[in-house]
Amino acid sequence: MLDLGALRNEANQEPDPVPTGPVTKETQIIAIYGKGGSGKSFALANLSYMMAQQGKRVLLIGCDPKSDTTSLLFGGKSTPTIIETSSKKKLAGEDLAIEDVCFQRDGVFAMELGGPEVGRGCGGRGIIHGFETLEKLGFHEWGFDYVLLDFLGDVVCGGFGLPIARDMCQKVIVVGSNDLQSLYVANNVCKAVEYFRKMGGNVGVAGILINKDDGTGEAHAFAKAVGIPVLAAIPANEDIRRKSANYQIIGKPGGEWGPLFEQLALNVAIAPPQQPAPLDQDGLLALFKPEDTGGNVTLMPATQADMRGAAYVPKPSLEIIYDAV
Repeated sequence: MLDLGALRNEANQEPDPVPTGPVTKETQIIAIYGKGGSGKSFALANLSYMMAQQGKRVLLIGCDPKSDTTSLLFGGKSTPTIIETSSKKKLAGEDLAIEDVCFQRDGVFAMELGGPEVGRGCGGRGIIHGFETLEKLGFHEWGFDYVLLDFLGDVVCGGFGLPIARDMCQKVIVVGSNDLQSLYVANNVCKAVEYFRKMGGNVGVAGILINKDDGTGEAHAFAKAVGIPVLAAIPANEDIRRKSANYQIIGKPGGEWGPLFEQLALNVAIAPPQQPAPLDQDGLLALFKPEDTGGNVTLMPATQADMRGAAYVPKPSLEIIYDAV
């Protein structure tokens, strides 16, 4: 039976006062965007691991529907996703608990938002639902130094732009290589940041992480052109490729690649969010040799005769044109 007296007593209670003391812990929330296959998950697994070995509390959240962000961190093992697990729990009449979806290794905490099955839902809506669930689990009360969000950059759906649109992160990092498609995605992310800053947003781009750097220089040229720093350049190296394919962490203190990720962790921590100057399509193509991109191709307009494959004779229009009064 409903206890009206208890409800009245609860309603009469004053809310807790707003905290006025000094801020003792500030979490840096960083969203990392890049083209699918650009190496975001590889870089983030190693970056988060190195940060944890440096004594930082790190939470890695995979926001890619493929749910592969944490696989390298956990030696190839997949983790239950928030979206799938919360659905199962709801059907069973049970509450979702943090231990159902968050796992840890050597000081790194990690989880996957997941996404809908192919053809059965909106990926962006899945992102929104995932963050709503995180808030219910206490996201804003967790005590982490860094929260790293791994986003698929070549999906322009609004849900994937959520951290930028709603100031859910302080800064963005883009991942790219010396190829047109990954830099096209990085440039689009810069455009999104610029757009939402004009709308009153505060998120900026802290820099670019160049992966599979073969020394040709296009990604460095892109960074200079849009006005963002290069946080690190991970070389196109067979040892790195092989270890990554075998789900091995290479960002360990004392290892061959340890210094690279130690410097990356430092750069990520101190790089301020900046307002980028994204390129137009011609500016992006200009970073590459014309023979490599088709930049020397001239656009030739098609005619009605071309479209019909025969001679074209314009017919009188049936539109009624009234004399100007």
